[in-house]
Amino acid sequence: MKLSAQSKAFAVLLSAGLFAGCSSTGETQDDGAYGSDVAAIDQEGGSTVYGGDDQGGVSSSAMTEEERMAAQQQAEQEALRDITVFYFDFDTAEIKQEARDVLVAHAQFLANNPGQQVRLEGHADERGTKEYNLALGERRANAVQRFLIVNGASRGQMETISYGEEKPAVMGSTESDLAQNRRVELVFE
Repeated sequence: MKLSAQSKAFAVLLSAGLFAGCSSTGETQDDGAYGSDVAAIDQEGGSTVYGGDDQGGVSSSAMTEEERMAAQQQAEQEALRDITVFYFDFDTAEIKQEARDVLVAHAQFLANNPGQQVRLEGHADERGTKEYNLALGERRANAVQRFLIVNGASRGQMETISYGEEKPAVMGSTESDLAQNRRVELVFE
């Protein structure tokens, strides 16, 4: 109990300090009063970040619409590349429509980074013989490899391997479990 009371007292003090630190007095300060070399907003409405003694900076108002669009598209492509597992329907090696944009982003990344290597690991669920599932995992990995090559990646950047049913992502035999085991994983090296 004593430890609990001390913990509660510490939490109350921490909360009070947090609220006091976050409160505002309503006073304004001059631009130079912050001691920072970052100006929050310039006169044209864009922000400028200064980075050194030469007072040269990068202004968002100086970016063209094309540059903003390109930066946004690059950020979207990077976000798509966070997805590295692609699922398949039962007994097929056909790439699903929802996976295509993500795979195109991976293909473009590989095309722009010729030194990057990726291993395509094909998997199957537990239904069927071990030999059949090894072949199915290989067909799935090869389907992803062909898609990446068609969209700009080089065959030399990729290695395919099939684990068949040997490395399930989820143990179990419900349809949901089996669906998570029918996959190809991209492992970047």
